[in-house]
Amino acid sequence: MKSLQARQAPLADTGYQLTVLSEAEAAGARLPAFAGKLRETGLFPLRPTRLQIMQINVGRMCNQVCKHCHVDAGPDRTEIMTRETMQLCLDALAQTDIELVDLTGGAPEMNPDFRWLVEQISALGRRTIVRCNLTIIVANKKYHDLPEFFARHHVQVVSSLPHFSAGRTDAQRGDGVFEKSIRALKMLNAVGYGQEGSGLSLDLVYNPSGAFMPGSQQSLEREFKQRLGREHGIVFNNLLTITNLPVSRFLDYLLESGNYESYMEKLVAAYNPVAAENVMCRTTLSIGWDGQLYDCDFNQQLDLLVAGTAPKHIRDFDEALLQNRAIVVNQHCYGCTAGAGSSCGGATT
Repeated sequence: MKSLQARQAPLADTGYQLTVLSEAEAAGARLPAFAGKLRETGLFPLRPTRLQIMQINVGRMCNQVCKHCHVDAGPDRTEIMTRETMQLCLDALAQTDIELVDLTGGAPEMNPDFRWLVEQISALGRRTIVRCNLTIIVANKKYHDLPEFFARHHVQVVSSLPHFSAGRTDAQRGDGVFEKSIRALKMLNAVGYGQEGSGLSLDLVYNPSGAFMPGSQQSLEREFKQRLGREHGIVFNNLLTITNLPVSRFLDYLLESGNYESYMEKLVAAYNPVAAENVMCRTTLSIGWDGQLYDCDFNQQLDLLVAGTAPKHIRDFDEALLQNRAIVVNQHCYGCTAGAGSSCGGATT
């Protein structure tokens, strides 16, 4: 499987994605504008509360090509953040009291300056999350010491594992991914991750394999812990449930399978104003691999830059202007506000 970009698929064009998402009529079903839903519940324009998280996408290169990937990442993607841009991020971080830096990709570990960036964030006294796909740890011997590196810098590891069964995981992420993920999880456990009292946090991420919303985060966490513990001896801290947003390869799946209309209707019907109040874009600044600024990782993949007078690039970072911006919304935002809510930190209600 190749990325949409490598296939020169229509949806590789973010303008085309936005056209699909913004059509008031999709396959005969009218979908109300998300901004209107916010207005009905007194939340428009949506604005930040307090900037707490700097999320940095260090590149779209990945060793996997997952069917649901909203980044359209893969081995054929060459976009990568330079050390110069990383330094601009660090300079901006030093001006703030932001306590958490969330590193994502692609596989962030494939960026040649990834370890340097983690070390610099640690030197500033800030906490780091790494969104690790697990298989990268066993993909090449140069990555085999990642668990020790993560532990040394007290990195919080957040890893996607679509299911506790091989069949459902491999169907979404590729043949053999489950077995490799189990090996990587055991390596993380061996250095203390997920172990009680270690202070080393290991969270797993569940996202549905089809055109449906995730179930109860609490119930799924219990089931994952029981099955992974009993069958593989694996422990972890928390399970985070994330709703698949209709962006990039998941949008491609929805359209190809004929599920787009019904899926969007489900999200609209499940709109939850409490979840809307707690969306991650209100506390997060998203930075693209080239230093451009976005309200969230999903807006980043749709090329929806921050709006108004807020700086558009990290070199021009201004916390006050960013704090007072109006957050850019579109139809994909229904995914974060449906049911119990969805964010990079899991359910929001």
